[in-house]
Amino acid sequence: MRFCCGNCIGDRYIKREIIPSISRVEGTCSFCNSQNVQLVEPVALRERFELLLSIYSPDPEGRLLVEWLREDWAIFELPQMEIAHAKELLAEILDDGDIVRKPFSPSTSCHTNSLEDWAGLREELKHRNRFFPEMGLDLARLRELFPHLIFDELRADEPFYRARIQSAGPYSEDEMGAPPQILAAHGRANPAGIPYLYLASTDLTAISEIRPHTGEKISVGRFLIPEGLKFVDLRRPKKTVSPFILEDENDVATLRGDVMFLERLGDELTRPVLPKAAAIDYIPSQFLCEFAKKCGFDGVVYRSSVSDGMNIALFNPTITQCLGVAEYNVSKVSVEAQP
Repeated sequence: MRFCCGNCIGDRYIKREIIPSISRVEGTCSFCNSQNVQLVEPVALRERFELLLSIYSPDPEGRLLVEWLREDWAIFELPQMEIAHAKELLAEILDDGDIVRKPFSPSTSCHTNSLEDWAGLREELKHRNRFFPEMGLDLARLRELFPHLIFDELRADEPFYRARIQSAGPYSEDEMGAPPQILAAHGRANPAGIPYLYLASTDLTAISEIRPHTGEKISVGRFLIPEGLKFVDLRRPKKTVSPFILEDENDVATLRGDVMFLERLGDELTRPVLPKAAAIDYIPSQFLCEFAKKCGFDGVVYRSSVSDGMNIALFNPTITQCLGVAEYNVSKVSVEAQP
C-alpha cells in the first residue's frame, strides 16, 4: 500500500487541515520521499479532487490535468514531483489511470472580468482620473478574496530589516524608522506624505532594495514585528489560495479566474520601476495597498524585485521600533543585462 503527504500535493489547506484530520500513520511518503510526515492513502482525497477537476472539460486541444493543476493552483510543484510522478499520484487519488492521460481545458465558467477591469483601472488612475475613477473594479469581491491571502508565517522572534545609505556616520536606532510625514516620498505601497515602514526579510534584501553603489556604507536596522497583526500575502497567490476550502463547483470556477487576478496584483507590487517613472507607475500599487488598509489589514507582504527575499510594507510605522543597527560596506554590486 502506498501513501501520499501534504508536501507532494503542495496545497496549504490539504497539508495543514485535511491530512492531519484523517491521517492515521506517519512515515516516508511513497511519492515525494518526505520523511517523518503524516500520510494518507491517495484515494482518501478523491472527493475533494473530483470537485476541483469538475471545472475542467475534455478537449482534444487541451493539456493534461496535472499540468493545469500545476499552472492554476501550484499543486504537484515539488522538483521530485515531475509530470510522470504527478500523473501517478493523481491516478491513485482518482482511482482512474486513464483520465490522467487525457487532455482537458478550463470550462467557460472559469472566466471573470477582473483582469480586464484592473487593466483599465490602473491606466485610468495613472493617466486620466486619480481620485474619482470611472472604471469599475469589484472591490466587494476583492475584500472577500483578501482573507484567502493571510500571511501566517510570521514568528515573534523573526527579525526584519531596513537599510539606509549613510551620508556621514552610522544612523542611530531612532533614525532607522519611517520618515516623518513631511519627508515621506511616494513609494511602492505608500502615497507621498503618508509614511509606511518598509522592512525586508534579510539584511541583504534590505540593502539591495535601496540600490547602493560599490563602496557606499549602509546602516541596517533590525526590527521585530508584533504578534497579532494581519497581512495580505501577495508574493504568490496561487500558492496561498486553496480551492479545496470551497464546496461548490461554481465557486471553484470563479476562484480560478480570481487567482489570475490576484497574481497580477502581486506582480504590481514586484514590478521593477525606473526612478524617473516611479511617481506615476507606483499609483496602482498604492491604490491596492490603501484598499488593503481600508479592509483592516496592517500591511502587505510582497516579493522583492531585486533579491530572493520578501518585503513587508507596514501601514502603521509606530507599531514597532528599531532594536539595533549594524554598519555594512557595499563590496560589490551585480548587474545583469539583456540585448
